[in-house]
Amino acid sequence: MALDLLTIPCLSDNYAYLIHNPASGQTALVDVPEAAPLLAALSDKGWTLSDILLTHHHWDHIDGVADLLAGLPNRPAVWGAAADAHRLPPLNHALKDGDCVTICSANVQVLDVPGHTVGHIAFHFPDDHLLFSGDSLMVMGCGRLFEGTPAQMHLALSRMAAVPGETLVCSGHEYTSSNIAFALSLEPENPALMLRAKAVKSAREAGRATVPATLAEELETNPFLRAHNPALQSALGLAGAADVDVFTEIRARKDKF
Repeated sequence: MALDLLTIPCLSDNYAYLIHNPASGQTALVDVPEAAPLLAALSDKGWTLSDILLTHHHWDHIDGVADLLAGLPNRPAVWGAAADAHRLPPLNHALKDGDCVTICSANVQVLDVPGHTVGHIAFHFPDDHLLFSGDSLMVMGCGRLFEGTPAQMHLALSRMAAVPGETLVCSGHEYTSSNIAFALSLEPENPALMLRAKAVKSAREAGRATVPATLAEELETNPFLRAHNPALQSALGLAGAADVDVFTEIRARKDKF
């Protein structure tokens, strides 16, 4: 991987990400929950921020932008969804689904991934095997449907599930333990899930982040990516049902879990 990736805890359970290209010296930031830990990380690394990438409009992903800009010696470019420009900080680059852009001298594909919000986008760095999915595809879960429909979210997850398995899913929160508890309630005998539950428990007891994770791991254990799986369908009493209907039931159960 040509790019350096730094995962930065923010607020109580958020993550932001710094992406640094050591060859070009450029540094991008994905989401800005708060400014202080991000300014500290940039100072510690000696990196100059060139770009800010925003996945969606929720306060815990954008509220630190103004303070961050006030604390920087330069003005980085801000990238976000054109459809959400009216509720994001001012954008230098308004993006839409299918845009292919260059950030940190790397190729980036923009994916429209509505469901959690209707203007949510993801940033896929295909050459570097990185997917910044915000609150759409979560490690071991998916975002609550505050604005979109189950059909929209199911399609969004299907699009992200199609990237290569070695891709790191860089999502916005440390929700993995609770997500695994829910997944085990659906598939208590899934061997891959049982192994992952043990690994996550050890990581959290040691104070380590469980995010990011590979898409390959998610495909084996994340129920929101497994609506097509016959064993899971049967466990839900929905054998042979349409995948979107199975997904809808999983999301409904998680909302009540």
